[in-house]
Amino acid sequence: MIRLTWPMAACALTLAAAAPTLAQTKADAPIAVQIDTSAKGAKIDRNIFGQFAEHLGSGVYGGVWVGKDSPIPNTRGIRKDVVEALKAIKVPNVRWPGGCFADEYHWRHGIGPIAGRRKTINSNWGGAVEPNTFGTDEFMDFVDQIGSEAYVSVNVGSGTVQEAAEWVEYMTADPSTTAGKERAANGHPAPYKVKYLGIGNESWSCGGAMRPEYYADEMKRYARFVRNYNPKQTGAEAMQRIAVGPNQADPAYTEAVMAAQKGHDWAWNIEGLSLHSYTTGGWPPSYSSTKFDETAYAKLLKETLGMDDLVTKHAAIMDKYDPDKKVPLVVDEWGVWLAPLEGTDPGFLVQQNSLRDAIVAALNLNIFARHADRVRMTNIAQMVNVLQAMILTDKDKMVLTPTYHVYKMYLPFQDATFVPVSFDAGTYTQGDVKLPRIDATAVRDTNGKLWLAVTNLDPVKSATIVPKLAGAEAASAKGQVLTAPRVDAFNTFETPNTVSPKPYTAKTTAKGLTLDIPPKSVVVVQLEPEV
Repeated sequence: MIRLTWPMAACALTLAAAAPTLAQTKADAPIAVQIDTSAKGAKIDRNIFGQFAEHLGSGVYGGVWVGKDSPIPNTRGIRKDVVEALKAIKVPNVRWPGGCFADEYHWRHGIGPIAGRRKTINSNWGGAVEPNTFGTDEFMDFVDQIGSEAYVSVNVGSGTVQEAAEWVEYMTADPSTTAGKERAANGHPAPYKVKYLGIGNESWSCGGAMRPEYYADEMKRYARFVRNYNPKQTGAEAMQRIAVGPNQADPAYTEAVMAAQKGHDWAWNIEGLSLHSYTTGGWPPSYSSTKFDETAYAKLLKETLGMDDLVTKHAAIMDKYDPDKKVPLVVDEWGVWLAPLEGTDPGFLVQQNSLRDAIVAALNLNIFARHADRVRMTNIAQMVNVLQAMILTDKDKMVLTPTYHVYKMYLPFQDATFVPVSFDAGTYTQGDVKLPRIDATAVRDTNGKLWLAVTNLDPVKSATIVPKLAGAEAASAKGQVLTAPRVDAFNTFETPNTVSPKPYTAKTTAKGLTLDIPPKSVVVVQLEPEV
């Protein structure tokens, strides 16, 4: 997470909230979407649907952790409603404890009896008091409750190799060892599973402002000495070490880390390179999350589509050193970063989540699916109450965001096989911004079923899609559609279903199967071929 270094309270830009006023033109010709069912693409690793939970604002405290004595229903201090919501979208992994927070986090502050834990200051995010009541054991309990894998970021910036090594030893060592006995005394005799280990965070900035070459040398030490002792984590279950990678388009870290990785020997290695990129509309973020016009909508979507070029650029650098694509590109921070809601602490990064943000999420997920050969893990920022969240909470209340609904609609994409599609996307124009009108991807799920996802970027005009299968005709298509009367529509605790999925069925006409895709919408359907 990029550190907050500016007074965001003064940055909120109120834009006109008028509904789009473009005149409806005559219906366009149907768009043929050719689906090459005979081709077999890359596997879309379910880890691209990963989440991110940093100690930031109420992302953890209030969003996940309420304490065992809270009147809010909980299991060992962890909110039951949030757990059930996250289980429903089959979260594959959760990155924790940061972000910038990770490089100032000292794990011993967060273990043992809660009453005796050290209270510290979260200097990165609003100067809030960090009670450390949600520490290692609580996090591991949380990922276990939601059925997810742990992605733990160790402190490289202000910590030491020894501290990181002892932390992983605490989590994974046999209970007969001193570290294992301490873990057992804290309530968990069996070793934890740490599937992913982040070696620092944004070391080019808040993680220590390190030169790429300096970081690469530090990375080697951590990759060598921070060992996982869990005897069950071997082979495919072995811990994957993810190195700090580029900030947006800057190639320096990609070059330095991949050059180092190419020269690794038996003593150390890495299994992933991170990338951080946010859709902001400019820095510092000033676009409102609740009041914006069509120009702001179009500009943010254009910036979002830049993720494709960004991934392509860094993947090409990685290919020079790793042509077999053994090291995945891990986009472990991405999402819409907007101005904080008026009246909130600017250091807590509170924003609403609109239909526009759901469309942004769908576009990004489509991009990651197209790059599934290299992008095999991502983490949206963030899971609860922060930035482009899945869930918003306020005391005992909870609401699911439009972005959450996109993740649920895309469940068939988890571990699916990419199926190539081709189509004339058309053009959506707003002022001097030109965008493709539609975006589409197709997959075969793990049961062999064919799915098509279509996003209509145009906020005014519907699109008619005619799916064409290689060697067959589509007989039916059923699924869900996510849309709303306005692109700035969002869910509240009082009106939680303003933007929520509705059942969708394609039409069968004399000309075949057609999908009418509403303006500003995401549609995901299962296609059944004629038999």
